[in-house]
Amino acid sequence: MTARAQEPLVDIADLVIGYDTGTRQVRALDGASLQVFDDETLAIVGESGSGKTTLGMAAGRLLPPEAQLLGGRINVSGVDVTSADDAALRRLRHDRLGFVFQNPTAALDPTMRIGRQVALAMGGRPGPEAIAELLSRAELNEPQRIMRAFPHELSGGMAQRVVIAMAIARQPHLLIADEPTASLDASIREKVMATLGRLRAESGASLVILSHDLRLIARHADRVAVMYGGRIVELGPVVQVMQAPAHPYTNALLAAAAGNEAPGERLRPIPGTPPVLEARCEACAYAPRCALRQPRCEAERPEARRLAGREVVCHRAEAVIGAEQPTRQEAR
Repeated sequence: MTARAQEPLVDIADLVIGYDTGTRQVRALDGASLQVFDDETLAIVGESGSGKTTLGMAAGRLLPPEAQLLGGRINVSGVDVTSADDAALRRLRHDRLGFVFQNPTAALDPTMRIGRQVALAMGGRPGPEAIAELLSRAELNEPQRIMRAFPHELSGGMAQRVVIAMAIARQPHLLIADEPTASLDASIREKVMATLGRLRAESGASLVILSHDLRLIARHADRVAVMYGGRIVELGPVVQVMQAPAHPYTNALLAAAAGNEAPGERLRPIPGTPPVLEARCEACAYAPRCALRQPRCEAERPEARRLAGREVVCHRAEAVIGAEQPTRQEAR
């Protein structure tokens, strides 16, 4: 992984994005800040509604029309995404970004053969040999047969590998994978993630994984960013964060994650529900669900600070680190 002294590939600062529902505006991001560096894999984790998909799609300004930028900035590979014109955005997406979406079948055109779709992703007029080579790199056997197939003729795992092949076709600087294995059988999730990780390493691109699957990201990420209430509440090396979390929400996610429990240990669901924000949260958004909350947590918005080798947004982080942690398997 590249040293942190260099300029970040992605620099997101105090990003605020709201969605207009027609009757009110709901904040998906409430001051999110994040940096992604060259040649690394960063996982962004959190419950549904935490803001991770909004943050990932904002990097390419791929949000729906009802999303409104309320503050902050995004710089990707030297391009100010928040102010770039359409031509600059098209160049950024075309030359530097690759996306792997949650539902591979929906990401493919059902009326077009796979070979034609891959050719369009590659640009120019690649020959059959070049298309077959790209599919083979994505670990698809019988690439000639797959090129002739329509999306509905492929399994979910095969379709996702096609999407991955298309995402890397132009050698992007940054790959963003939104729940890339959520629609796949458990038996092939690890294989697809291994393929994605290998292709990232071969190309030297950076990879951002948006996921709720803690076990998956623990084996494939260098750093992990935990999101809650539209903010990054903990960010650090994956082993460090998962073995000794500093935020009570990270701790609760680990305690609730199937597969991390010791024999005979019960999973502990997180009480309550994620917040729905209609304005800036002036307290700790996690306070209503937190067993460690104090009056300060319900009255003062916590800011990011360095602690024990990571960044954490919590007034009570020292108490979390000092508390006995739930038993869990090795992170990596």
